[in-house]
Amino acid sequence: MIWGDTVKLSTKGRYGLKAMFDLAQNYGSGPVPLNNIAQRNSISEHYLEQLIAVLRKSNLVKSVRGAQGGYILNRPPATITVGDIIRALEGPIAPVECVNEEEPEPCDNAEFCITRTVWAKVRDSVTEVLDSITLQDML
Repeated sequence: MIWGDTVKLSTKGRYGLKAMFDLAQNYGSGPVPLNNIAQRNSISEHYLEQLIAVLRKSNLVKSVRGAQGGYILNRPPATITVGDIIRALEGPIAPVECVNEEEPEPCDNAEFCITRTVWAKVRDSVTEVLDSITLQDML
């Protein structure tokens, strides 16, 4: 996630979530060709290949080879959260590095920083929302 003047997801997060939703809509119907996902969601196929590679490494999707090949979710839509997808594509959720959910950056001012508590609460709130919505919920 990009934090600055506004809180934004990069295209990786936005397009990756669209692609995962597309796969959730087709869950149980067999593999979905990448070009179909790209066309339905107006995403460059080349860019989508890069996103799918990251999602595969994170075990969220798997590929099926062959003439009827494509991609499928690696788990049921009810077990994949928006948070899982965003973390895979964007990295850990943190408005500032000193409250990074995985490896907080050391800060000499941590013990008496007035704003650190605020940023931790923002992180926790965003995390709570992202982790509370599954692909099944989106369907």
